[in-house]
Amino acid sequence: MNIEHDYLKLLKDILDNGVQKQDRTGTGTISVFGRQIRHDMKLGFPLLTTKKMPFRLIALELIWFLRGDTNIKFLVDNDCHIWDGDAYQNYCTAYKDGHEFYEDEEVKRSFTQEEFINKIKTDDEFAKKFGDLGPIYGKQWRDWNSSEREFEGLAGIDQIAKLIEDLKANPDSRRLMVTAWNPSQLDQSILPPCHHGFQVYTRKTTREEKITNPGKYRAISLSWNQRSVDTFLGLPFNIASYALLLEIIAKSVDMIPDQLVGNLGDTHLYLNHIEQAKEQLNREPMILPTLTINTEHWPCENGEFGIGPIDSVEVFNGFGNYHYCNCFIEDLQLTEYQSHPSIKAPLSN
Repeated sequence: MNIEHDYLKLLKDILDNGVQKQDRTGTGTISVFGRQIRHDMKLGFPLLTTKKMPFRLIALELIWFLRGDTNIKFLVDNDCHIWDGDAYQNYCTAYKDGHEFYEDEEVKRSFTQEEFINKIKTDDEFAKKFGDLGPIYGKQWRDWNSSEREFEGLAGIDQIAKLIEDLKANPDSRRLMVTAWNPSQLDQSILPPCHHGFQVYTRKTTREEKITNPGKYRAISLSWNQRSVDTFLGLPFNIASYALLLEIIAKSVDMIPDQLVGNLGDTHLYLNHIEQAKEQLNREPMILPTLTINTEHWPCENGEFGIGPIDSVEVFNGFGNYHYCNCFIEDLQLTEYQSHPSIKAPLSN
């Protein structure tokens, strides 16, 4: 049984057992607490089929994280608008609070969201000032506590590169973890991380696995932890994103993707998603698609693959130092994806 069956059971669980709660957005939710979903990666790539999912956008966001980027300009320039609402809300708050703004007189008035995003696209100075979301996922994954460590003459901690390094040196370690939850920087972030950390686990491959995957001596699993779960809109993205991360890490260390596990805290449906969830529950899952990763461009100068080491840094568009990630959207190919039509639902920011 694949993760989509777990996901549909979770929707029904919330509808049947959820308690009504107020929330930060003012929308209201029905919520349960402490759930787990899991998927065997041998069954296919876990992109939901009971509604059409935008794999390209999910992949772009993950690449953005792996670059260590926190500015929406990369996403906007690639026609990915997942974080537009959060950046715009932050801009509106600054405007209302009377913060000193951009020198251009045109910005003395408040922009609509459409005008704001167009300004991000066309004006680099504006994008630098208003497109940055603070020390969110990419910053924590690739440059943990850089400002604090700078006083000691140390670079920030590149948790992703360290993870790859540790997997190669000691694959049985119980410390193969990455965290995005940095208490000292939560108030600097536009939104505290919802999926706040993950752990990987490896084992030796079985005889049967070695026959199917010649030369592969270890299998790797990933478990992520999530404090707040927008089950209808957000969770399908999280499932596919962490599955993709597992696939990329597995390629980087020459292992077989094994188990994907999600540990879910406050697991909720927004009140304006209930009818959509009921509609999805009436649909039968289809066969999951297949993911292939082209590693042609992966070798770096120092022989690393996919995700560069701590000292491998590139500068993109003058927006700062972003860590090496030579996995591109064109390298990630999804085949045989069939699904039911998409189901529209409003996003609560």
